Amino acid sequence: MTGDHKTEKVQLHLPDLDELRGVLLAGLKNNFAEVQVSVVDCPDLTQEPFQFPARGLCGSPRITDIGSVQNLLSMADRDKEYDMNVISKQLDLPGAFILGATRGPSKILGFNAEVITLILTELEGRPAVNSSYYTCISPANGNEKGKCFQGKYSEITSDNKIGPLGNLYACEGKPGKVLEVRANKRTGNYSIVTALRRILREHYPDKSMALGGTFLLQKGKARVHLMPREITDCPVQTPDKAGDFLRIFEINAPVICPTVLVSKDPDMDLRIEHTHCFSHHGEGGHYHIDTTPDTVEYLGYFVPAEFVYRIDKPTEYHAINNKSIIKD
Repeated sequence: MTGDHKTEKVQLHLPDLDELRGVLLAGLKNNFAEVQVSVVDCPDLTQEPFQFPARGLCGSPRITDIGSVQNLLSMADRDKEYDMNVISKQLDLPGAFILGATRGPSKILGFNAEVITLILTELEGRPAVNSSYYTCISPANGNEKGKCFQGKYSEITSDNKIGPLGNLYACEGKPGKVLEVRANKRTGNYSIVTALRRILREHYPDKSMALGGTFLLQKGKARVHLMPREITDCPVQTPDKAGDFLRIFEINAPVICPTVLVSKDPDMDLRIEHTHCFSHHGEGGHYHIDTTPDTVEYLGYFVPAEFVYRIDKPTEYHAINNKSIIKD
């Protein structure tokens, strides 16, 4: 399945960056001992440590929620695929830079994988640039059996597809003003992503807002999960069993984490936060939270989204989409 899909579009609340700076600064102090929030020029993301395929996070910012965890858990839908070049057009942004958390296409990869999607989509003869990574359980051989493994998506395939679900931020990939967040020494119970989301929800309780971007775990360690490598024939059907399906790992900084978060679901069955991470030392996965609160250091760059696009929404709500993954 790579063609057009049913798409819903909703405009999001969009405060200016200076207002958001103050809101996030005040809120993050409840979860971190040291906090700085500034409005800055986006760094050149093509440079280290990011090495993204576009320079910036600016220009027509929007998010999209594609498919669902329900697809992953349904034997009939687990092989769904979505072409990012097609998706960019459905987002009314041909040639978009798209980043975020997706599931790998099982038919192409041949195994379960968390994918860190980083794609500059094609535009008027300009080929797409796919800088995505995948993380998975190491194959069942050798000394690395059962460990966390990371690879470059382009070393397996030249296509630009994702699997049955994705939570993505899209923009023109231009330089511009962004929110820079520095947060050290976690004192609260929430991950940096959940903390940001809750701050927005509490300050703007009647508004739906979203942030997209990326952050660095500069110091410390983080808990991530990976799905079992094998493509099982026994899909999980209930939230309480979803955790049993996953493998938990602790990984080391520095780690790069593209992310999308939504303060309030505007009745679109959205996944309200989703973060995948990669590193240049071969570790990554689905980010949960840091495990070294006393020493952790974060540096992030975020942009509020103008719109959310819900693509190929399932016909029935599935509790696993949020309840088993996010502790509110």
